[in-house]
Amino acid sequence: MQTGLEGKVVLVTGGSDGIGLAIASAYAEEGAKVAICGRDIKRLENAKQQIEKNRSTSVLALQADLTVPADIERLCKDVLGHHRKVDVLINNAGGPPPGTFEGVDDAQWLAAFQLTHLSTVRVTRLLLPHFRAQKWGRIINISSYSVKQPIDNLMLSNSIRLAVLGWSKSLAREVASDNILVNTICPGWTHTARVSKLLEGRGSAENRKAEAIEREITQSIPLGRMARPQEIAGLAVFLGSDAASYITGTAIQVDGGVVAGPY
Repeated sequence: MQTGLEGKVVLVTGGSDGIGLAIASAYAEEGAKVAICGRDIKRLENAKQQIEKNRSTSVLALQADLTVPADIERLCKDVLGHHRKVDVLINNAGGPPPGTFEGVDDAQWLAAFQLTHLSTVRVTRLLLPHFRAQKWGRIINISSYSVKQPIDNLMLSNSIRLAVLGWSKSLAREVASDNILVNTICPGWTHTARVSKLLEGRGSAENRKAEAIEREITQSIPLGRMARPQEIAGLAVFLGSDAASYITGTAIQVDGGVVAGPY
């Protein structure tokens, strides 16, 4: 398949590890110019080296906290200043911490909204005029299958990710006339550092081993295993490619068949 991604500029937020890093690596493999951001400078440098290894590419790695508006403004300014354009935006800010309804307070609700929703809105708002001017753009949001089937003990994620999905669907309709496509990827259980922490936290709360909880989870997945980050990245590359030029406003799960509903 010809992706048409060679020479395209891709910004991956939260690109220093996990799914974000896998997506950045996959775009680099297609010949795209990749920019990544994250809060931890050491992890950013490690990610930059990993993406550049054995590839004739140079990754722009920028430190930014996506809950801080000034950091977002600097991030977008630096990427546009360096590359003069952005073609694909991967919104991958990460998810809020676990908890039940009675276990989270107002401060945690607001922090989760800032991280998961407002960060996506703010980055997109700053880059949207550029996409409109060039009459081309791809905005891909990394979410969770919880927008289609809630996950126990993830009250904040189940709620706020749905808000992002509603925003994404609405935005897709507003910008389609400028050839800007907006789609959402909804991963299932995936082997990442975040998932490891969730399993460890649940294990601690239930006085059980994380390995036992993982076995329990995988038994509920028709494919019988968690995803590899690279398997999420494959869809992200497709949605940014020329092959997906008539797909917008969608929310596609990559979950091994775990969502029981028909869509």
